[in-house]
Amino acid sequence: IKSEFSKNVDEIFDKFDDVPVAAASIAQVHFAVTKEGREVAVKILRPNIEDAFQRDIDLFLWIASLVEAAKPEYRRLRPVEAIQTLAESIKLEMDLRFEAAAAAELGLNMENIEGFNVPSIYWKLTGQRVLTTERVHGIPIDDITALRAAGHDTNKLLEKSANAFFMQVVRDGFFHADMHPGNMFVCANGGLTAVDFGIMGRLDKKTRRHLGELLLAFLTRDYRRAAEIHFEAGWIGQEQS
Repeated sequence: IKSEFSKNVDEIFDKFDDVPVAAASIAQVHFAVTKEGREVAVKILRPNIEDAFQRDIDLFLWIASLVEAAKPEYRRLRPVEAIQTLAESIKLEMDLRFEAAAAAELGLNMENIEGFNVPSIYWKLTGQRVLTTERVHGIPIDDITALRAAGHDTNKLLEKSANAFFMQVVRDGFFHADMHPGNMFVCANGGLTAVDFGIMGRLDKKTRRHLGELLLAFLTRDYRRAAEIHFEAGWIGQEQS
């Protein structure tokens, strides 16, 4: 934090919890209180994580190259290209300003969707290696016992979650692509709040149309139409049955 903002932690925060409340491969999250008295969550990249990931990527590329050389039949899976795509994604994740921008964009897209919230970004306390957001108070969405004990209708929560996700994918073409239970909380008023916007997805209109038609075909059990959509989208070559 000091290297990012050129200030000591106690100059920026009135209170900062030393023990992380969440930890993942590249970063960990601490709760804090700003000088203005606002409760926030502070995500910080791990020291030297860029070097550690680069070593892993170099190893993966070496293995992928060996696979392509030794097993020509696996070249159709494009292992080297897959690792290169992973490397590009990691570069974005290593700059928390991209995550802040993604959260802000998603928040704007979803501001009129009742029951789905995105934490506010504290831009003055956000940089390449530090991301500060509004603190979320809620119950993890997979803690069914706690949700029911708090009086929440789990069927309604499911409807809200599905509606929000389909809005992101089909309407906006910009969606939270890491929506595991640890990244979704249920607030006291029954609203859903998402966190962790390091992995997002974008879809063009053509792909969104194909996915929408595909989902409709499966829901109506029109499996021939589902197969036709795969060909129309180019996911399966025209030479196939």
